Amino acid sequence: MKNQYVIGVDYGTDSVRSVLINAANGQEASYAVFYYPRWKVGKYCEPAKNQFRQHPLDYLEGLEWTIKECLKNAPKVSPEEVKGICVDTTGSTPVAVNAEGTPLSMLPEFADNPNAMFVLWKDHTAIKEAEEINRIAHTWGGEDFTKYVGGIYSSEWFWAKILHIVRKDDAVAATAFSWMEHCDWIPAVLTGSKNVLSVKRSRCAAGHKAMWHESWKGLPSADFLGHLDEQLAALRPRLYRDTYTADVEAGSLCDEWAQRLGLPTSVKIAVGTFDAHAGALGGEIEPYCLVKVMGTSTCDMLIAAHEDIGDKLVRGICGQVDGSIVPGMMGLEAGQSAFGDLLAWFKDVITYPVYEILGEASFLNDSLKSKVFDAIEDQLLVKLSQDAALIPIEESDIIALDWVNGRRTPDANQALKGAIMGLNMGSDAPRIFKALVEAICFGSKSIVERFRSEGVDIHQVVGLGGVAQKSPFVMQTLADVLNIPIKIASSEQAPALGAAMYAAVAAGIYADTEGSKKAMGNGFDMTYFPKADNVKVYEKLYDKYLALGDFVEKKVTT
Repeated sequence: MKNQYVIGVDYGTDSVRSVLINAANGQEASYAVFYYPRWKVGKYCEPAKNQFRQHPLDYLEGLEWTIKECLKNAPKVSPEEVKGICVDTTGSTPVAVNAEGTPLSMLPEFADNPNAMFVLWKDHTAIKEAEEINRIAHTWGGEDFTKYVGGIYSSEWFWAKILHIVRKDDAVAATAFSWMEHCDWIPAVLTGSKNVLSVKRSRCAAGHKAMWHESWKGLPSADFLGHLDEQLAALRPRLYRDTYTADVEAGSLCDEWAQRLGLPTSVKIAVGTFDAHAGALGGEIEPYCLVKVMGTSTCDMLIAAHEDIGDKLVRGICGQVDGSIVPGMMGLEAGQSAFGDLLAWFKDVITYPVYEILGEASFLNDSLKSKVFDAIEDQLLVKLSQDAALIPIEESDIIALDWVNGRRTPDANQALKGAIMGLNMGSDAPRIFKALVEAICFGSKSIVERFRSEGVDIHQVVGLGGVAQKSPFVMQTLADVLNIPIKIASSEQAPALGAAMYAAVAAGIYADTEGSKKAMGNGFDMTYFPKADNVKVYEKLYDKYLALGDFVEKKVTT
């Protein structure tokens, strides 16, 4: 094979990274990371109101900088050797656009309007709208359009977010011609599309977040949407009917972006996808292998043969969609709204007074303050993990809930809150941290138990992402709680690698994703095995976690 390279572009919550990959063997030639400048300073966000918005310029600036930096850092790679690009993003992260597909926030009159920005996956301002969608979907008398997304629609998803914005902001509602997911918009930009109706939309995004399904010929009917709001019914014909898997070519790189990136127009652009789905492919997913993409939140991905799933509907997950991960296989998604986010929250709580006091301390110069703050950021969670690992596991331990961002699965409910039970005067920081780690692991166990109770078995678990790579304490606890060995994917850039695998198929280098996965997979670093003594104790602690969760959920709903 001649030298052929592909680029995976992975948009995360805080940053975008591009990775230049040798399509022959999956080896990384270079990578670059860009942190969103507007997001970093908190623009357009109100965390107390669960409002998290991102400006499209953060995405475009990061796209251009990271790809150019990749090429600069790989001088032996000729631009003509780059054959394809695939983009993965967070989701559901939609934005209002005009007829050309331009986000309204890029127009002067909406430049600082948060409702015209991308509504990030973790934005939970649409809780009431999600509740309304669920109520009407289950009672309106027609098709239950939630049945392929676990029977419960989430405030994190497409229709709830649109409904919230169009009811809140008349100007955005009146100006928006259509709405696009982040993973659909970037390929449209790269291919130079000027007609939003001609953009190839992601099967992954549509099926898991917008209630798209072939059996009802696309998106939910205008009749159903009209029961929610006539604005949604009017919007439906300006969205899409067909969807495409991420191994399909969306088009070629347009002249403008070819010049901006220093690449030829022969580069093929794949249909976009979500980060976790690309990560599952990069983690070399196999049937009935649960791939856990672990970062600020988790997405838990599983594939199964159509004949095995049949008419089975798995309750309370984030959807079952044909081809959303591997074309030709059923893709099933679950996940937790907070994973690393819960640990980061605790870090912020205990460091707040330190930062405030030292920040105002006149006896320290700015350089020394910066060094102290950097040391805390780098070492705090490491130190907590080391100390927590030394604490014996006991049935009387502190119990916590992982619902600080609500609950994604099983049974989405973003109105739920976190909780901690069993504190006493000996409950120091490492012990509370240990309970929080156990809470996110118990949340993972509840997902595994739901799949199994619905008749979908899980044979193995693969961990990938920052937490999997960097926290042995979390991963050993997870193995003990799940009582399943956990393999850790070698690639530190698994979503970008998976996106590159899709790009290699879209560019015609491989016939299908099975071929690109076999050639480009990076393998696994290590395996965490359950410790029998810990497994027994965690089974009892898990029952306490369930009891606390039941108590809190009843309090929230009564």
